[in-house]
Amino acid sequence: MAALAAGLCLAALSSTAPSVASPLTTTATRTPTPARAASIAWGACTDPTLVQGGAECGTLQVPLDHADPAGPRVTLALSRVRHTSPDTAYQGVLLAAPNPLGGSGYTSSLLGSRLPGSAASTYDWIGFARRGLAPSVPALSCDPTYMDFDRPDYVPANAAAERAWLDRTASYADKCATNYPGGVLDHMKTTDTVADMESIRQALGAPRLSLYAQSYGTYVAQVYSTLHPERVGRMVLDSNVDPRRTWYDANGFDQAVPLERNLHTWFAWLASHDATYGLGATESDVARVWDEQLAAVRRTPAAGAVGPDEWIDIFLVASYFEQSWPMLGSALSGWVHQGDGATLKALFAQLSQRGNDNTYAALLAEICTDGPYPSDWSTWRADSQAAHAQAPDTTWGNTWFNAPCLTWPAAPGTPVRIDGSRVASALLVDGTQDAATPFEGSLEVRVRYPHSALVAVAGGVDHGATPTGNACVDQPIADYLATGALPARHPGRHADLTCAPLPAPQPAS
Repeated sequence: MAALAAGLCLAALSSTAPSVASPLTTTATRTPTPARAASIAWGACTDPTLVQGGAECGTLQVPLDHADPAGPRVTLALSRVRHTSPDTAYQGVLLAAPNPLGGSGYTSSLLGSRLPGSAASTYDWIGFARRGLAPSVPALSCDPTYMDFDRPDYVPANAAAERAWLDRTASYADKCATNYPGGVLDHMKTTDTVADMESIRQALGAPRLSLYAQSYGTYVAQVYSTLHPERVGRMVLDSNVDPRRTWYDANGFDQAVPLERNLHTWFAWLASHDATYGLGATESDVARVWDEQLAAVRRTPAAGAVGPDEWIDIFLVASYFEQSWPMLGSALSGWVHQGDGATLKALFAQLSQRGNDNTYAALLAEICTDGPYPSDWSTWRADSQAAHAQAPDTTWGNTWFNAPCLTWPAAPGTPVRIDGSRVASALLVDGTQDAATPFEGSLEVRVRYPHSALVAVAGGVDHGATPTGNACVDQPIADYLATGALPARHPGRHADLTCAPLPAPQPAS
């Protein structure tokens, strides 16, 4: 599942297992107008990452339905790293919009510590777990066993295999409906998150919010800045969602070919280090080994557990993050040369958050209701078959990942038309080979935000990864947050500043 790899691989080591709160009961409405929130009670954090980062933590209760302020509440979990600059240099609140798609954002208050210089010290950095995600309450969970090892092959060999997946995804949607019968799923849209952000702003007493967003968080920021342009300070958007494509295309078919391309970029890197990995001296040699081993685990799962689906989920992480290449290269080499299936099994259990479907359930609650999906399976099948012809390894996993939206128990809303013309400034960042949010999306956002500038990483594969230590990228971010200065904007549909990527990683020793 491509989206699974993007959304979970960075969070796998730090996520807190969710507890499923009792479903709330309410009458569903569709007007997510922010209700004025109470204050936030700040105290000590218990999350080890936040404790180490010097953050403080708190909670904020907001209405489940912002149009019904007296109705049931949800509890948002927040973190804060306070400014350390003199008060005379203080620039206000910076909200790190939740990222990636389905990801919490609870620890995003620590992002500023990775920026060069002292720009981050002039802001209060706020992270929060988006509604539906632990440790906010309720933390959605529909079937914790859904990501287990016993799934059908992603690529359906016949009508019966296709029907098995359709039944499986419909069953997941049914379990979500059973677990949350009282309208909870009607209020998990991006617009609900945006209303929560307004409640956070009010609770902090901030006249405006600066925003730092990555991946799905860029769409949250786009919607927030469209609906509340007067409340936006500075805005950094890394790896931009194309606002024209949410979500049937953006979280599925737009990704398939770029993901396949990046997988082969990894193959070429493995070939350049054949002395270490022994998988072939050319990209085509490595691709042949890959195909042979995928066929082998299709016949007999590695360690009795890792079949073709798990295989794809593990190694597709390479299409998102170059820093994963050495580790994944060692895992592939270990399987090919030593038959080490135990490492593959452990990797899948870690990366998929096996036994914990909170992230997946919350993701579906967002994408299935932000806007309509095709209601007839024939459209999905035709689009999947067309994409599979170009991207045989990366298409069907995304199809089945999103397929619960076919029968999702909450009605879709109407996507907000993104308009950044009233936003004073924004700094956009993206890699030209980003597969999860293809570069064309950043070009489109640049058009819609006429007072923005776009920094491109030429050939950059990494998705939503700033700051990375690439001075050409990180310094403009720091400068913008410090002074508001942007790279000069140039006419045309292209980047305003182009940076070289960081050197490719070295192989594992």
